[in-house]
Amino acid sequence: MDVHGGKDAAVLVPLFEDPRGALHAVFTRRRHDLRRHPGEISFPGGRRDAHEALLDTALREAHEEVGLPPSDVDVLGALPPTPTFVTNYAIYPFVGLIEHGFAWVPQDTEVAEVMELSLDELRAGYGERRLVRRGIPFRTPTYEAGGHVIWGATARILGELIGRLDATTR
Repeated sequence: MDVHGGKDAAVLVPLFEDPRGALHAVFTRRRHDLRRHPGEISFPGGRRDAHEALLDTALREAHEEVGLPPSDVDVLGALPPTPTFVTNYAIYPFVGLIEHGFAWVPQDTEVAEVMELSLDELRAGYGERRLVRRGIPFRTPTYEAGGHVIWGATARILGELIGRLDATTR
């Protein structure tokens, strides 16, 4: 599927089930000293290299950013592409199942933190919030869990994921 955006990017939405059966998603917090999206929470991913398939981009970036080998990911499918409004990216999300208990290896030049957040907690923390970005206030859908606030394209991807999961359990 095509989506508005001048640059293609892909992300991996890594999911795992904990020993109690609760589903979790893996996110990264970008370093605060980065030029683009500093301090923001996102799924592992990045810009597509020339002649690279989008799925390969998502898997490569997850390996580079958090040390997750592509062979450890059972790709379940894709979610609809999501545009970014400020940076003009078209983000293609791929959902992958991984084993619980992976030892993350964050890329220290880009990733400040790797977070494993419960989808139940994120679902319960959904709300519309007023945020301020570059001095401009705006209202946007957000998800909150463990003191972390997810917004923007990542929140839209997460909303699509939760909506699909909820539809399958009805």
